Amino acid sequence: MTDPYRVADAPADPPQPAADRLRPLLWLVLVVSLAANVVLTTVLDNQWAGSACGLLAVICAGTLIARHRRNR
Repeated sequence: MTDPYRVADAPADPPQPAADRLRPLLWLVLVVSLAANVVLTTVLDNQWAGSACGLLAVICAGTLIARHRRNR
């Protein structure tokens, strides 16, 4: 007779959904775009490229916040 309370074949790690793999990529793009925004705006004095990087950073931050609030 088997013991119903014994857990012998528990899975080690469940596979991550694709949505969880997107989060580190969003963080990476956020950090890189913020650094590029600072460098392009202050050091190279290129306002258009700095603004584009800043907009990309705002989009990444907004996406991270929206995903966090939705998955809470």
